Amino acid sequence: MSGEETAGRDPRTVRTRARLRRALLAECADRPLAEVSVSAVTRRAGVGRATFYLHYEDLPALAVDACAEVVRDAVEAVHAVDGPPDPAVPPPALTAFLTSAAARAGLYRGLLHPGGGGPLGELLHRELRDRSRRERARAGLPYAAAADSAVAAAFTGVFADWLHGLVEAAPGDLAHQVWRLVLTVHRAFGPPPR
Repeated sequence: MSGEETAGRDPRTVRTRARLRRALLAECADRPLAEVSVSAVTRRAGVGRATFYLHYEDLPALAVDACAEVVRDAVEAVHAVDGPPDPAVPPPALTAFLTSAAARAGLYRGLLHPGGGGPLGELLHRELRDRSRRERARAGLPYAAAADSAVAAAFTGVFADWLHGLVEAAPGDLAHQVWRLVLTVHRAFGPPPR
């Protein structure tokens, strides 16, 4: 359950989940998720282990909840276009997102593995795929599950590799590259020629 979904719940639940999310993000700023323990998170959050397990099944579940905001930002940045997209000009929101992500790369590397795996990668891929499907339907384009999956995989994989230093580019340059890649995939699955 995401932080948004807890908004209508007991305020104590909302506060406890927020403390656990902040504690996990602080722990991951110092080391990868694989090296973080439930004990470290609960100690930093000031709650007991039993309280942790009342709210989350495990650390990856907490990580997914804690990363919901960066995933929302990424999805919105990729889809922040009004009118026909220009391959030469990425949405300013995409460049802003990548600039912001670069400042927190150490944190995200612990949750997003090279190639796009890990709890953040799985969530990002799923949300991008679903948003791509909705956008294609809204635009009246034929539904192409492969296009939706390819767009999600391309962005998630390139973003992850960039965070891990496997793709070298300044945020603005990466925005141009990934934008062209995403548009190329969408166009490959566009309406059939007449």
